[in-house]
Amino acid sequence: MIAILDFGSQYNQLIARRVRECRVYCEILPHDIGLEELMAKKPRGIILSGGPASIFDEGVPRSREGLFDLGLPVLGICYGMQLMAHQLKGTVTSSPLREYGRADLILTERGKSSPLFAGLGENQRIWMSHGDQITRLPSGFEITGVTPNSPVAAMEHRERALYGVQFHPEVVHTLNGLTMIRNFLFDISGCRPDWNMGSFIEETVAKLREQIGQERVLCALSGGVDSSVLAVLLHRAVGDNLISIFVDNGLLREGEAAQVVRTFRDQYHLHFRIIHARERFLKKLQGVTDPERKRKIIGMEFIRLFEEEARKLGRIKFLAQGTLYPDVIESQSSFGGPSAVIKSHHNVGGLPEKLNMSLVEPLRVLFKDEVRELGRELNIPPSIVERHPFPGPGLAVRILGKITKKRLEMVRKADAIVREEILKAGLFSEVWQEFAVLLPVRTVGVMGDGRTYENVIAVRAITSTDGMTADWVKFPHDVLEAISSRIVNEVKGINRVVYDISTKPPSTIEWE
Repeated sequence: MIAILDFGSQYNQLIARRVRECRVYCEILPHDIGLEELMAKKPRGIILSGGPASIFDEGVPRSREGLFDLGLPVLGICYGMQLMAHQLKGTVTSSPLREYGRADLILTERGKSSPLFAGLGENQRIWMSHGDQITRLPSGFEITGVTPNSPVAAMEHRERALYGVQFHPEVVHTLNGLTMIRNFLFDISGCRPDWNMGSFIEETVAKLREQIGQERVLCALSGGVDSSVLAVLLHRAVGDNLISIFVDNGLLREGEAAQVVRTFRDQYHLHFRIIHARERFLKKLQGVTDPERKRKIIGMEFIRLFEEEARKLGRIKFLAQGTLYPDVIESQSSFGGPSAVIKSHHNVGGLPEKLNMSLVEPLRVLFKDEVRELGRELNIPPSIVERHPFPGPGLAVRILGKITKKRLEMVRKADAIVREEILKAGLFSEVWQEFAVLLPVRTVGVMGDGRTYENVIAVRAITSTDGMTADWVKFPHDVLEAISSRIVNEVKGINRVVYDISTKPPSTIEWE
């Protein structure tokens, strides 16, 4: 296990992804985690993330005193390296020449023999993002790399296994960054590449049985990849003590409710209950336009429904959710400081402070691609495992503005057309997520001999690995033409279609 201490870097999740890609388990932890709590996790090494702060700012995050005396290998990245130098009595100063973007790292003689750079050449293309620099090394450290603007671009105290890099090895722009990370994991920290879905299933099933015991657990089953994998995993752990609840809230994709019933009640024979709550959700959302309020209302209403269902069933102690690691990262600040809350519409957002059931979230340490791998390991069919992501609040966050039955029907039909045309073109496996968004604007159009003043649909399709970063899909023009033509002709109330060509970052995948 590798512990990644969070100092607010936008690349925290990328560090974790790179470590996981090497088949080593890791967790992102608060920067000021207690040393006893940290050591209880039995890490083989520690990575200090970068962050937006400057060492000179007031109230900036610091690590616990004694962190560097634990006898564990430590890799400080960007701010993490500066913090290491500062706390070990080196000197950090504001740089007259800031470095952002590509740079060339030149290894020193010491650097050429460094275990961190083993197997690499003297010159390395790297990615910088800093405004401060180290001007005096802590005692016992040596410079291992420089750039034209950084006299200390990398440093090490080899005997204590303390390493620092001013650049970001986790981003693809650092060409051999993954090799550096692998060197830290295997050669320096002594990790083994033995974390896989088989071992995850064994460990998780054992933990679930210990946590749940003979109690019953409700599973929030939506039919998406996450909740489907969750339900099958829980069923393996607790059998008939699992009760899967599917809520038809009126915010689902076309035909989705019927498909979920067919799959999990009729095929998997789970203890399955369906709640028909379309009118209830629409009533709660009536007139609401603020996206945060939408998410909170939907999240709260789900919980209330599960609590009501639990009372009908008798004593239910646990509620299971398909929360993933990106949900956790994006929905809460890990230390109440530099890490920003990006959005709260994930499963982890919108929960009441006093929940009458204890949450069970066995997938919260996994990224999306890892959940798919887990599903394949559990022998869940590709029709479920390869489904594209769908947000917890459903179509509510794909209607910008007020939610009405009419607007739901428009976006639902448009969404189905987008999916159908991508399937017809044989491009479904090349797309990570696709959907339609109903915009809160109307535009002039001409249909037949008449003037129209109707609504606009935005189409979004992206490629991604884990949802943390994404690029827009460069569809062939004939596919876009077919999507646009069908939406305008088949969806009453739409006279214009636009295509979203934004990446994440700076945009998020969903519009709300």
